[in-house]
Amino acid sequence: MPNHPLFSPVHQQVRVANIRDQIQIALAIADNSMLTSLLTTCIPSILTPETVGLVASEVSVPTDHQQAADGVLHVETIQCVLADSPPLESSANRGGNDSRELARLTQHESEMHVLGQNLTLAAAISLLETSGFTAEQIDQMLRLSTDAWYKSWWYAIDANGSFTLPFLRCIRTRHHIDGTLTIQYKDFFEHTKPACFTSVSERILIAVRAEQQSFGETLQQINYQRRALNIQRAILICHTISELEAQAFIRQGISVYPAIDLVLPVQSNCVHCGRYECPMNGAVDSPVALCHGFLLASEYV
Repeated sequence: MPNHPLFSPVHQQVRVANIRDQIQIALAIADNSMLTSLLTTCIPSILTPETVGLVASEVSVPTDHQQAADGVLHVETIQCVLADSPPLESSANRGGNDSRELARLTQHESEMHVLGQNLTLAAAISLLETSGFTAEQIDQMLRLSTDAWYKSWWYAIDANGSFTLPFLRCIRTRHHIDGTLTIQYKDFFEHTKPACFTSVSERILIAVRAEQQSFGETLQQINYQRRALNIQRAILICHTISELEAQAFIRQGISVYPAIDLVLPVQSNCVHCGRYECPMNGAVDSPVALCHGFLLASEYV
């Protein structure tokens, strides 16, 4: 593909993509790990690695009348995880009163929820697999009688972002005459009702700050886009930022992230580069083929 006429050599290029274009391209092709890093290493971090599920990016999102938003991340935020072992095992090993402990942990009951309705067998298995169940556990669930429940222990996330709140989840499957299944569940918990089965969907606004854009202009743009798209949390990607500005953005509910971590390297030619401070500048025999900082001398200001 690099030999295709579409991919012209660097010295024939008219211009190098500006920073906004480069970051939007990076977001458009980013994989789940790269987008996860954006969410977990921004300052302050929006999520912890343990709470990030699937992430997808949407680039250049329309917002009514003004400039389109640079990007929006669609995130599955994990709120509940299947426990490796029942929390009561530790108390049993100490000779504790299991029945009293169980009553305390399961004193409240949630309403009935439908995890999936009229699912094919393959879809039901896939849904349960992605929730963390093993093939053996899924087989047990699917073989239960109509009124039987499959019980499993889970942990919900606490205020500090850790999975420390145990609760008991009861799941049952209803088999229909057309061969489909409906999966229902309800939770038994101590104080806080689990927010979902495993995760909730959230959108995060991505804004790229132009080099000459002032603090007020940037904040106005982000606030407009947050309101237009009904998004609360945002990440500002910028090349450089003063400590005072960073604190101000953070106080406004906006995390900051360095652009250099997202900018893709471009084909370079040190002979034609305008970065005169670089030791490889002008070198005919430079081994550098891809560079994050390449800029044609004709575009250097």
